[in-house]
Amino acid sequence: MRLTVVGSAGSLPGPESPASCYLLEADDARGRTWRIVLDLGSGAIGPLQRHCDPATVDAVVVSHGHPDHCADLASLSVLRRYGPHADSGLDPMPLYGPTGLDARIVQVAGAEDRKDVETFDFRAVGGGDAATVGPFTLDFATAWHPVPANAVRVTGPSASGGEATLVFTGDTDRCDEVLELARDCDVLLAEAGWAYSRVNPEGIHMNGTQAGTLARDANVGELVVTHVASWVDPASTLELAAVAYGAPVALATPGETHVL
Repeated sequence: MRLTVVGSAGSLPGPESPASCYLLEADDARGRTWRIVLDLGSGAIGPLQRHCDPATVDAVVVSHGHPDHCADLASLSVLRRYGPHADSGLDPMPLYGPTGLDARIVQVAGAEDRKDVETFDFRAVGGGDAATVGPFTLDFATAWHPVPANAVRVTGPSASGGEATLVFTGDTDRCDEVLELARDCDVLLAEAGWAYSRVNPEGIHMNGTQAGTLARDANVGELVVTHVASWVDPASTLELAAVAYGAPVALATPGETHVL
């Protein structure tokens, strides 16, 4: 299983990174490569095309309906309906996200009908739900955020021949549901939207210390910190996360691939 960071900027795209977007790839026993996109935030559809054909990925999983996590679903709809595959009879693309995400696509597209949604096979998911996409198993937990939001645990084939697990927190304050979802995973892709702030409003984001303690308490194998705003120097966030985690941590950097 391979994780490629497409975009990791928090709250809005930055000059060096689009907003939240991650590509997961894994090969099945027949050698077929399966692809899942985690989040498709503002500005992500362009650089995603460097790594794959977005119109033909096997599924999209969106954590919640804020634009920095879902806005480019409307662009993906345009690409599928009018781009190179417009006349190839593409099946509707599985799209997993919280209830109401389909209406969010219509809002972002600015349309008066649902044509922008019809290219997707939208499946509303929440805490306790699960799904299978090729060699991937998806397990969802409810995140703690001002709008309906999910974290997701992805299990798939590892490079060593066994299984590997990745947990993506999406946007969330620390909560028991996400802690249990992350327990003993190989890689925790954790947001730190409050960066190095030591006092946070509840129920929105984690800071570096909270991301680090979450990784420590869940006994994860590796912590990758993401969703730091482009105007924030990530060094202090990473330092706090590493101290709390008790080991070095990585920063989610666009273009980098992590092999699980």
